[in-house]
Amino acid sequence: MITNLAKFGLLFAILDCASSYAFAEERILPVLDEPIQPIPFDSSLDPAKVALGEALFNDPRLSKNNSLSCASCHILEAGGDDNMTIGTTINGVPHVINTPTVFNARYNFRQHWNGAAESLPEQVDLVLRNHMEAGSNWNELLTKLSQDAVLVSSFNEIYAEGLTRENYLDALNTFERSLITPNSRFDQYLLGNKAAITEDEKKGYERFKEYGCISCHQGINIGGNLFQKFGLFYDYFAERGNITTADYGRINVTNKESDLHVFKVPGLRNVEVTAPYLHDGQAETLQEAVDIMGKTQLGKTISEADIELLVMFLKTLTGEYMGQSLAAKGHTIAGANHGSDTSAKQGSTDDESSLASSGGNGS
Repeated sequence: MITNLAKFGLLFAILDCASSYAFAEERILPVLDEPIQPIPFDSSLDPAKVALGEALFNDPRLSKNNSLSCASCHILEAGGDDNMTIGTTINGVPHVINTPTVFNARYNFRQHWNGAAESLPEQVDLVLRNHMEAGSNWNELLTKLSQDAVLVSSFNEIYAEGLTRENYLDALNTFERSLITPNSRFDQYLLGNKAAITEDEKKGYERFKEYGCISCHQGINIGGNLFQKFGLFYDYFAERGNITTADYGRINVTNKESDLHVFKVPGLRNVEVTAPYLHDGQAETLQEAVDIMGKTQLGKTISEADIELLVMFLKTLTGEYMGQSLAAKGHTIAGANHGSDTSAKQGSTDDESSLASSGGNGS
């Protein structure tokens, strides 16, 4: 049974993102009628653009000092994020926010925790120009890349105009759109394989719906398609303390008081391998994250038994990349190098303000 809160949130999500997606031609019709849809297999992307975009994704010349590439923060072997509490920056100092995964980012209706970017290309543009991330600009980047004869030749083979800002973004965007993780066990279940998940995992999914988690986490990406206030029923920030500009959320973009502590709801696919969790990276385990979300978003203290069932379900959402399950790649939280004090990890007020306006690190 889905709660009234869940029904309202689900309706809002459907209405809010109906005009944001253009993937109808790619969808798979699941056997089971559920609020979650399986990830489609997409064979429509140009392989040459994907290959060129992959080279750009791994090219540290994106950054001013040639030290950071997209892959520096979005490690495909580690869940598409960096497994750090708070990411790193071009200056080698801690970032101000947790790095989201780049996997399945194409299905997000906005990019960044605060939704500052409306598309993947816009997200790249913001990262390029942010002084804590790439710290560069288009003239500087294109000048550097134009000196690479092999790269220029690759652009000329694919694009009539060769190496331009628009073509750079198109190639990189094409690669990022290829970063999908289909064929999770839960997707297999939705497509009719009832044996794909265990009875306890099915119970976990039922709890997921009964508690109302489904109100914000549904659709293809099981989230990523609406904004929500963090702390509807419990003041997380008052308990944690050390409030930073990044904690203000979407108000940093809109300047609307109603957007204080509002964030894009993260997708839950591959959540098994993207710890630590929350925008501040303060939940090191799924159990901690579920407990916090129960208090802050549902106004409930979830029992340990139900937390374990929910975690079992969440682990069925781990998909495959390049034919291999992400769960097989292993996972290590690398946030210990930043210590446990939130204020120490999140840098100066000036750095926070700059990152807050652009939305922070990654997708």
